[in-house]
Amino acid sequence: MPPRTRRYDARKVRAALSAQWRALVEYAAKLDPERLAEPSSVAGWSVGTLVAHIAASVGAVLRCLDSSEPSTVEVGLADWARAMPGQAERIDLRTKELAAQGIDLREQIERAEAALDALGERPGTRVAAIPHGVWSMTDLMLSRVIEAVVHADDLDPGFPHDQQALAFATRALADLMADRAPGRSVELRVPPYAAVQCVEGPRHTRGTPPNVVETAPLTWIRLASGRLAWADAVAAGELHASGERSDLSPYLPLLR
Repeated sequence: MPPRTRRYDARKVRAALSAQWRALVEYAAKLDPERLAEPSSVAGWSVGTLVAHIAASVGAVLRCLDSSEPSTVEVGLADWARAMPGQAERIDLRTKELAAQGIDLREQIERAEAALDALGERPGTRVAAIPHGVWSMTDLMLSRVIEAVVHADDLDPGFPHDQQALAFATRALADLMADRAPGRSVELRVPPYAAVQCVEGPRHTRGTPPNVVETAPLTWIRLASGRLAWADAVAAGELHASGERSDLSPYLPLLR
C-alpha cells in the first residue's frame, strides 16, 4: 500500500527556510579563517568547504527559478532523495571548486530570498526544472530545508536551528521513510513532529502497535542522512525499537 501523502503549506515552508538560512548566515559570520580551515565532520571537506556547499545548495533555488517554467510536475522529494547518491562525486568536485573561488553564503541567500519574494503567493503552485526532472517549488523548498538543517548540524551539533525548519525536516524525512519502505507494520515516532507507518507486514489498526521505533528529531535526521549508524544510536540509548520488524537499518540512510 502506498504511503499517505502529507500536505505542506508552501508559505510556512518558505518562512522556515528563511529563518534557517538567517541562522546559518549568523553562524558562518563568526567563523574565523583558522576555524574555516579546520576539517569538518564531512569526510574530505574543511569547514570552509562545507559552508561553500551550503551556499551552493541555496544556489539551486536560483537555478530553478532562472529556468523556463515547465507545465507539469513529474518528480517529488522521494525522487530527489533517490538521486542523491549518484550525484555525490559531481557534488564533491563542484563544491571544492566553489570553495576555491570563494562563493559567499550571505550573498547567495540574499539573492535566493529576493527571487522567492518575487513569486509572491505563487510558491505553492510554481514548478521548476532540476537535473532529476520537474518538481514543485514546495518540494524544492523542502529539500533546501532538509539540506540547511542537515548541514547546520554538520557544522555544529549544538547549532541553534529554527524550530519550524527542524520540524519540517523531520516530517519530510519521516515521509521519505514511508516512501522507501511502504507498509503499515511499523510505527516510526519522532515526537513532537512526526509519526508515520512503514514496512510491509501485518497491518496495525488499533491499540499499541507491535513494532515501534521512537527517537528524537536530530537523532532521526542524523540516521536518515547517514551521519549516525542505527546500531550506534541504539547502543547510546538515543533510539528505542521494539518488535521483530522494528529494525529500519536496511532502509537507511535515506540520503547522503
